[in-house]
Amino acid sequence: MPMVRRAMSTRIATGFVLAATLLLAGCGSSDTSSTAASTTAKAGQPTTTKSGDSKPAAVTVDVTDMKFSPAEVTVKVGETVTWKFKDSVPHTVQGIGDKAMGINSPIFDKGEWSYTFFAPGTYRYLCSLHPQMRGTVTVE
Repeated sequence: MPMVRRAMSTRIATGFVLAATLLLAGCGSSDTSSTAASTTAKAGQPTTTKSGDSKPAAVTVDVTDMKFSPAEVTVKVGETVTWKFKDSVPHTVQGIGDKAMGINSPIFDKGEWSYTFFAPGTYRYLCSLHPQMRGTVTVE
């Protein structure tokens, strides 16, 4: 009987170690390219702000009536886009595709969220709660 318990304990411990290893392995990346804004403090970081807490946005996108308005905006490299949430239902701003992976707001129904773009390109996004809501930021 003690041999069975020991084997069972070893299997359970091995399972926990394997699960932890797989979880930690998913947190890293071997990609060293930096084409989109990073979420590190050096490259710029998305911020959740209250009115007056940060520098003015180059462009403001209103999130109201189940749409992003305007849905297409253009900014220069280094400029910030602020999304102002004013709807009766919650929304997010979620980047679409590899280039826009850093664009990932929390869920809001009221408030603001900003993102600074440091690389030229076209960044598509949507509301993850309402995928029909879509927008594009073009960075020149």
